[in-house]
Amino acid sequence: MCGIVGIVGAAPVAERLFEGLKRLEYRGYDSAGIATLVDGAIERRRAQGKLSNLAARLAESPLPGHLGIAHTRWATHGAPTEDNAHPHIVGDVTIVHNGIIENFKPLRDELIADGRTFLSQTDTEVVAHLVDRELKRGRTPESAVKAVLPRLHGAFAIAFLFASAPDMLIAARLGAPLTIGYGTGENYLGSDAHALAGLSDRIAYLEEGDWAVLTREAVRIFDRDNAPVERAIVPSGVSPALIDKGNYRHFMLKEIHEQPVMVAQTLRSYLRPIEQQVALPDMDFDLSRIERVTIVACGTAGYVGMIGKYWIERFARLPVEVDVASEFRYRDPVLLPNTLGVVVSQSGETADTLAALRHMKANGVTTAGIINVPTSSMAREVDLLLSTHAGPEIGVASTKAFTCQLAVMGCLAVNLARAKGKLDAEEEREIVGHLTEVPAAINAALAHDDEIAEMAGTIAGARDVLYLGRGPDYPLALEGALKLKEISYIHAEGYASGEMKHGPIALIDDQVPLIVLAPSGPLFDKTVSNMAEAQARGAQVVLISDAAGLAQAGEDAVATIEMPSVHPLIAPIVYAVPVQLLAYHVAVAKGTDVDQPRNLAKSVTVE
Repeated sequence: MCGIVGIVGAAPVAERLFEGLKRLEYRGYDSAGIATLVDGAIERRRAQGKLSNLAARLAESPLPGHLGIAHTRWATHGAPTEDNAHPHIVGDVTIVHNGIIENFKPLRDELIADGRTFLSQTDTEVVAHLVDRELKRGRTPESAVKAVLPRLHGAFAIAFLFASAPDMLIAARLGAPLTIGYGTGENYLGSDAHALAGLSDRIAYLEEGDWAVLTREAVRIFDRDNAPVERAIVPSGVSPALIDKGNYRHFMLKEIHEQPVMVAQTLRSYLRPIEQQVALPDMDFDLSRIERVTIVACGTAGYVGMIGKYWIERFARLPVEVDVASEFRYRDPVLLPNTLGVVVSQSGETADTLAALRHMKANGVTTAGIINVPTSSMAREVDLLLSTHAGPEIGVASTKAFTCQLAVMGCLAVNLARAKGKLDAEEEREIVGHLTEVPAAINAALAHDDEIAEMAGTIAGARDVLYLGRGPDYPLALEGALKLKEISYIHAEGYASGEMKHGPIALIDDQVPLIVLAPSGPLFDKTVSNMAEAQARGAQVVLISDAAGLAQAGEDAVATIEMPSVHPLIAPIVYAVPVQLLAYHVAVAKGTDVDQPRNLAKSVTVE
């Protein structure tokens, strides 16, 4: 994942910026760069590959200057070349950026029509051009940034450096974290507290929609309405664990709130907005020859596989089997030629899944892995590594890894569909459009955190909780029930909505909360009919739907959670947020150990 460091300094900054980048190496990256202001001009060094390459470049050509910004980057559109590496310079503006600008393409087209020339394929350069254009129209740096920010849709953290402003950095965030560090005669900027650990022990976390102006002597922060605000300055602490949590009470809550930027950065590795295509890494086999897919995983990753089955069968028209990894080898599965075996794992070390992978490879199956740790055993052994860029996930209950895995699974489904001739260019463009909406939709879902916390107390006293969903929302119901069980220790089960009347309805009474996942769409009416059957028997329904769905069916629910209106393709990714938040707040209400629930480990490395 991308990382940002910035310093408004009283002494040379290049070496310290580089050290900040080193602290961010855990995020993963494939290029890096530093820019400083020297005598009214921007000096920049960039390099493809590891930081050692940038270090060599700096040794050959040192960077002076007391003001600068730095960045580590995952490749997005096009190859990880120096032209695509950050920082980007356009006229008076230098910029580094984490996240994704959803409306990048229409903005780029507008700028090209205005005579602007682009030197990279990144969405980041679009922002630099927009701000530079405002400067050319006579605005100050502050007013230029203020004018441009409302035009940007998506999830992002941005730092600006201006050739005309020798004592100023400007920063902005929406859906992506950004941290301010305070010093004496210096101030600092970082994508998280890791970046600032060697610079400042006094930090403040910008809140959603904030933007800030940093000088050597002061930091001014504004909210999304451009009103001046104060953000609490807190000790960064000496424990890396405390730094990692930021200003969140638990790792799990932090990781839930990281999802807009982590999903955005995952999608950036697969989406090509200029071409309006989804691309996978290079592979030495032909996807068009695949005739069936077998997905193997455990727990939450298994539910990713179940949702993937819906997507792959719908778009690619290929038969898909989904297996629990611990059962896979022992049922002696029939593995036919031209099968793609897909393993899904956060750690890449899950023992059951690793054993299943090796069983498939021993039987001649071509394999792919949706994996978060690129150095793990599975990542090294699969034929095709499909990385999720979720970053370290500390909480035992998986959250951001789940949504990033879903994002990659969707990209795999689209590539299979195109390879099998089941998806034309126009259909793919439409899907790309929906996928680029995901980070902002997740951000909108997170806005309901407080109201979900308020309703959690009504569920915390329950002995049993049921979850219902249809289609791809059925596996999400299973995932919601698993989350609740994992961290609150309340017995919970997920069911396909139509299956409730075939047995589980016997459990329904006025003491049983029923969580219903029902985005409006082709399956909405059927789900609501099943919900009504339960309500007639006293069920206490919590309906999770969009505005249209709540208007139609929310009146008799004891509680509702309104989600943004999204295409059915991306609904499971977005609707993961409220089931995660509900489990989290119920666990907090019960006083359980959210991050380290009893009897569970983050990575299960024994069978």
